[in-house]
Amino acid sequence: MTHRTTFALDEQTAQRLKRLAARWNVSQAEVVRRSVEQAEHNAESSKPDAITLLKRLHAQGGGIDKAQADQWIEEVFEDRKHWRASS
Repeated sequence: MTHRTTFALDEQTAQRLKRLAARWNVSQAEVVRRSVEQAEHNAESSKPDAITLLKRLHAQGGGIDKAQADQWIEEVFEDRKHWRASS
């Protein structure tokens, strides 16, 4: 199934599209298809999951120590008490 689509490109992008089509010896539509597929693949593969990010943080010694974390939690708790009292 083919979907015909119209969109506007700035001059520089239009020229890039034409150059790639000529270099790859394919249509401009094929350049767009390949580019969209590659962009989607890159977006999916470059997004690490939360566990990976947390493990990376711990491996680098990042974050705060327990005393700093406890102090921050206490500050948030106090702020919330004041916030609730004023609403």
